[in-house]
Amino acid sequence: MSSSKVRVALSNHQISYLSTGLGVCYYRLAMSKEIVFDIETQNTFADIGGYKPTLLKISLIGVYFYETDTYECFLVDELHKLWPRLEQTDRLIGYNSKHFDIPVMNNYYPGDLAVLPHLDIMEIVEQSLGHRLKLDSIAEATLGYGKSGTGLQAVEYWKQGQIEELKEYCLQDVKVTKEVYEYGLKHGALAYPDFGGERKGIKVDFTRTKVEEPASINLTMPF
Repeated sequence: MSSSKVRVALSNHQISYLSTGLGVCYYRLAMSKEIVFDIETQNTFADIGGYKPTLLKISLIGVYFYETDTYECFLVDELHKLWPRLEQTDRLIGYNSKHFDIPVMNNYYPGDLAVLPHLDIMEIVEQSLGHRLKLDSIAEATLGYGKSGTGLQAVEYWKQGQIEELKEYCLQDVKVTKEVYEYGLKHGALAYPDFGGERKGIKVDFTRTKVEEPASINLTMPF
């Protein structure tokens, strides 16, 4: 297929780049069992002496369920209610979720969540650009807005017992991740700031060509 010029509209700006074989973007989310998720922790890497995700403790997990069009939060003592729903997902969607969220969640899950179908948006961005970018950078350039704070603020909310503020913060992250995902799925592209701060476009492919089946998973009891 010949190269085609794709335009990514963002507010009053347009970003152009060349892509090859982009094809048709399948934007079919109705009745989907995909789940967008993000975790918050009780502690930080500074607390545990380095980048060791398996030593972090979950405070809560925020999720968006496409099947029910709902945002929900599950505190650490409610995670047993979340596991059966994750096991039925068509695909998990997160940002840096394969290397951060899932290893932490596996400390609590009686199996291996890494075998579930999974789209890590940061992984796709890194494959295209050759380096990682923060969710905030992608969101600001693509959507015109980003996250509402930092992970350190979320830890402080937990320590201070400000649970409603923590839930609001986490679900804002989930909302941003969801909208970045939907933009990339619909347009086959995202925007990002280069090292000089110039806004540019990057080709992405978030489509599912087939329903992936988990290789093996220990199903939790539905309670």
